[in-house]
Amino acid sequence: MKSSVSEDLGCRRGDFSRKHYGSVELLISSDADGAIQRAGRFRVENGSSDEDATALPGTWRRTDVHLENPEYHTRWYFKYFLGQVHQNYVGNDAEKSPFFLSVTLSDQNNQRVPQYRAILWRKTGTQKICLPYSPTKTLSVKSILSAMNLDKFEKGPREIFHPEIQKDLLVLEEQEGSVNFKFGVLFAKDGQLTDDEMFSNEIGSDAFQKFLNLLGDTITLKGWTGYRGGLDTKNDTTGIHSVYTVYQGHEIMFHVSTMLPYSKENRQQVERKRHIGNDIVTIVFQEGEEPSPAFKPSMIRSHFTHIFALVRYDQQNDNYRLKIFSEESVPLFGPPLPSPPVFPDHQEFRDFLLVKLINGEKATLETPTFAQKRRRTLDMLIRSLYQDLMPDLHKNMLNRRSFSDVLPESPKSARKKEEARQAEFVRIGQALKLKSIVRVDAPSSWVAAGVCKKEPWEPQCFCSNFPHEAVCADPWGQALLVSTDAGVLLVDDDLPAVPVFDRTLPVKQMHVLEALDLLILRADRGKDARLFVFRLSAVQKGVEGKQAARGRCDCRDNKLEKTKGCHLYAINTHHSRELRVVVAIRNKLLLITRKHNKLRGVAGPSLSSPLSESPVEEFQYIREICLSDSPAVMTLVDGPTEESDNVICVAYRHQFDVVNESTGEAFRLHHVEAGRVHFVAAIDVYEDGEAGLLLCYNYSCIYKKVCPLNGGSFLVQPSASDFQFCWNQAPCAIVCAFPYLLAFTTDSIEIRLVVNGNLVHTAVVPQLQLLASRSDIYFTATAAENEVWSAGSSKGASAHNSPQTPQGGDAPVFPASLGEGEIQSKNLYKIPLRNLVGRSIERPLKSPLVSKVITPPTSIGVGIAAIPVTHSLSLSRMEIKEIASRTRRELLGLSDDGGPRSEAASKPKSKARKRFEESHGGPTPGTVRSTSSDRITSGSLESPSTAEANSEGHCHSAGSDQDPGADREGSPVWGSSPFQLTASSDEDVIDLK
Repeated sequence: MKSSVSEDLGCRRGDFSRKHYGSVELLISSDADGAIQRAGRFRVENGSSDEDATALPGTWRRTDVHLENPEYHTRWYFKYFLGQVHQNYVGNDAEKSPFFLSVTLSDQNNQRVPQYRAILWRKTGTQKICLPYSPTKTLSVKSILSAMNLDKFEKGPREIFHPEIQKDLLVLEEQEGSVNFKFGVLFAKDGQLTDDEMFSNEIGSDAFQKFLNLLGDTITLKGWTGYRGGLDTKNDTTGIHSVYTVYQGHEIMFHVSTMLPYSKENRQQVERKRHIGNDIVTIVFQEGEEPSPAFKPSMIRSHFTHIFALVRYDQQNDNYRLKIFSEESVPLFGPPLPSPPVFPDHQEFRDFLLVKLINGEKATLETPTFAQKRRRTLDMLIRSLYQDLMPDLHKNMLNRRSFSDVLPESPKSARKKEEARQAEFVRIGQALKLKSIVRVDAPSSWVAAGVCKKEPWEPQCFCSNFPHEAVCADPWGQALLVSTDAGVLLVDDDLPAVPVFDRTLPVKQMHVLEALDLLILRADRGKDARLFVFRLSAVQKGVEGKQAARGRCDCRDNKLEKTKGCHLYAINTHHSRELRVVVAIRNKLLLITRKHNKLRGVAGPSLSSPLSESPVEEFQYIREICLSDSPAVMTLVDGPTEESDNVICVAYRHQFDVVNESTGEAFRLHHVEAGRVHFVAAIDVYEDGEAGLLLCYNYSCIYKKVCPLNGGSFLVQPSASDFQFCWNQAPCAIVCAFPYLLAFTTDSIEIRLVVNGNLVHTAVVPQLQLLASRSDIYFTATAAENEVWSAGSSKGASAHNSPQTPQGGDAPVFPASLGEGEIQSKNLYKIPLRNLVGRSIERPLKSPLVSKVITPPTSIGVGIAAIPVTHSLSLSRMEIKEIASRTRRELLGLSDDGGPRSEAASKPKSKARKRFEESHGGPTPGTVRSTSSDRITSGSLESPSTAEANSEGHCHSAGSDQDPGADREGSPVWGSSPFQLTASSDEDVIDLK
């Protein structure tokens, strides 16, 4: 049985703490007359007031800024389904509640990784999952629904053939929230304590105007055709001007108090409160020094505003200070405020503030008040749509049809009819997609801040062209000890691998403990599985002396005798003075500790110790614990006192249990309600010094606190700190490196935040395998065709080598099978832990993840050249209309321009597809480039040739230094990487605003 690789990692460098995200306080204030105002419970984030405080473990002075659950990752139906061949089903669950299911077969971000995507709409919400594609195994609707824990039906699902269903499903997806935002901006003078006083400020100060200029651009409302945020753009009834910006594809309209209509007669300024009081998020710009009376949310009489961002400007030091108030029911959201919460860099402050506010509004939609309204609306829409379809149930649907019969090929008996139906289906979907773009309701692919930014999870190529199948690994200094099909090898960058153990010792698990001078291995060959322990110094001496690789016969003295037949083991390597090992032998746990040798000390023997010295005698057997079944996952959790409160978390059958190490008594931690359970990991994290566990199984991840009580028992009942979420793809292993959770699947890395489980990025990594994660993260991946050396050299690489996503109704391009004697090249990659858990991000000299290239949707043929974006106002209305008109002409096949097709896209097509492209025009590839500002310069359209030339160069983000060693080491050119952390795919859509 394979162990979870992620049993120990960098969150142990510092405890996980919700205090980074503020503490809940009861806020009370008084008005000008001294009367007590409404009290409310708000989470207050104020960073640290100590300007000179040094960063302690688990804290940070700056943090990486990410949009959480970004639309270009979460709006699946718009991105992957609409305008593409897909199938839709309707059915009733066991409670007679209708549901809708959409399924498509797509290629992940041009990486030749075919997979099924499925969206399930139910009254309780939306569920999205990815399922692997197999050319030999068909996938039925029932198996997809079973993966979504929907096994019982009142009526079997039926396929919906009518193409207009796409419009209705798009409406269902839009219930997740708007892609555009409106934020209030309230100007408060020094000493003002009531909202009447703040709303009565007719004009703002110079510092306030400077702040507005930083937020966005002043626009004239009359005639404005962009996102208006509820303001009047015809008759000037809501003011003449406003402030507007675009950030990472989101249009933002600010309701500025001093720009909204002012009335001398109306003391309460109802017209201003009507807009700002109905905004979920409000920025309060307060003048005066910090010691002046502080703002409190209770000063603002609004039942709708849930988040206040208090901004102060220090004119003397030219910096901004930020404080966040969030209503108690709002889930935690990032990024956490830096310590101290002072921003001398104004552009950095703008980025942080906008991301914080966008994340805050999204989090507010998950509060009970908003969530219940959204679910009621979703339930009503689903039932209404189901009732509309009932009369055509038999006319437009076919019962019990597996979608594998349609994708990638239609039934031969009805090929022509099916091709015609698909062509009409795609045409209507593309028209709906274009309409959404023009009315600015679509998630944009202009995610500029992620285009050229150094992301903390960017790996570097550790060893290229690795010729072996790896099983497991663990870092040893700067090198990596890897168990392969050829034995255990010591790998150091691109140097020749050094054999340490031969193939007679098939190692399935290993731990290199340099501080203890120990190497622990689990060699598994059927019933003869054993645990072996070695002195690391002795192994090192043999490597330095170029001795022959040891075989199983040479390791007899290193066996732990009572471990025969073990299939899993776990160790503790932190928070404890002594090493503890728990070994699973069928349903029996064997607890082993290492004796403390005063003469040897913690560091173990010196490098000059005799080679024959074996550490076996230092291990002692403590006790045996019998379980009800054989464990699939084990994790050791250290108690706070390190005496009798250490526990073992085990997963077996349909449950996670915690077992007291001292008594052997087991307590139920979590029961899994699913037909089939695939246990992934149980990761121990420490919240403010208290033990907690992230339990991962199937697509789910749930956080549980483990609280020891008197008498050796444990409190495992649900608590307020528990939370859970679902992965989009079933992970094979989970890695925790606070503040990130990384889920490794067979072809992707899904990156979320530990504090709330929100998604920040999905990276496509073909044929991925995680090897080690106890310190730095190591994994293998298969390089794409003709791109074996792209991670380490730019020679022979070209942007044209990257495979293309299928267009229109074409089936995805699948990887070609290997010929006889061919071996796919594999590379070893490393994600430095310090990049994930620390602020200092260093560009690796050799990275397979080059600058991200964002392309327009080839499916609708948007032939727009590369658009460099700068810190300025958006395109003029005439230019936007010209782009929209050109897009429409190309969609309808009226354009005379014909861009060259790539080699990968020039695959044989079906006759229906050829006729469709001939009548509607071929898609023209293009590239969009932008900076962190996302404000579009008017008249900044490049020619395609210029865009292509630029795409082969290096990409520089504002405020980031160029790596001087990149060219010397041969950084890959754009598009030459075997896998790119692409911010979006060809199916993304260009925001015409």
